[in-house]
Amino acid sequence: MRDTLPLLDALSFPPIRRGRLEVLQVNLTYRRNQRCLHCHVNAGPTRTEAMTDGSLALLYQVIDAHPVQTLDLTGGAPEMHPRFRDLVLHARREGLRVIDRCNLTILSEPGFEGLAEFLAEQRVEVTASLPCYSRENVDRQRGDGVFEASIAGLRTLNALGYGDAASGLTLNLVYNPQGPSLPPAQGPLEADYKVHLADDFGVRFNHLLTITNQPIARFGSTLLSQGQFNDYMQLLRDSYRPENLDAVMCRNLVSVDWQGYLYDCDFNQMLELPMSLPGVIGRDRAHLGDLLEPLSLDANPIATRDHCYACTAGQGSSCGGPLKYR
Repeated sequence: MRDTLPLLDALSFPPIRRGRLEVLQVNLTYRRNQRCLHCHVNAGPTRTEAMTDGSLALLYQVIDAHPVQTLDLTGGAPEMHPRFRDLVLHARREGLRVIDRCNLTILSEPGFEGLAEFLAEQRVEVTASLPCYSRENVDRQRGDGVFEASIAGLRTLNALGYGDAASGLTLNLVYNPQGPSLPPAQGPLEADYKVHLADDFGVRFNHLLTITNQPIARFGSTLLSQGQFNDYMQLLRDSYRPENLDAVMCRNLVSVDWQGYLYDCDFNQMLELPMSLPGVIGRDRAHLGDLLEPLSLDANPIATRDHCYACTAGQGSSCGGPLKYR
């Protein structure tokens, strides 16, 4: 796979600084029961990286001591970490909103029986990736049979009340373009998804989150191989909107990798661009334990490169969808 980091300029993107920390986004494991072409994590079934019990113990301490509001669990497939349920239970007892970034097919994997019921019991928000409502497009991107298993997962969640406004069980879907283009407007595409999934499969959900593909990892490597990297980067730069800077997710989020190291966002984590933290001396990377120290993240500079244009192009993009919908 070809590395795009050397091609991402460190100087052209406008400088930005942190606000108040509200979200811990934790990458529990790079292991995943799928291998997707667009994946910025390079996750897959053969990956073995997973957060250790020692780092999890620190994470529990941070949750207990820090006024964060949301625990956002991602991977890989976060549910494949053996301590996933323990972590969810701890966070919910502390009153945190918990988001599970679920690939849907995990719900029908052997050994994960009762997972959907557990998520519903703990009132975990499910954010599930479904890049299209077409079987052909999904299976082309994610592998044969993935679409059918994803629909089965959605039906399982619907049966528990997910996707019903009155239930309070939130089920959001994630869309990302299949090629080097910006996602379409969120509103009309969400309406289109709802009609097709309801009419064709009897499936319902709350919102569709459109996300711009990052020019890194597998997607960035594919762009390089196909001679499209420079054109895509130019599209992102040309579509830049300065007003999006105020809402980018890195202002109020810290990304935690499986080793407990801290980053300004999940994309920087994959590029190994560490978060700067005043008071961290003698080390080149901040760690979970540093969040237990009396250090403020407010106004800290955020590590940026040209890939950040993906979050500020057009309607903006974040792990919560278009910036104006966050």
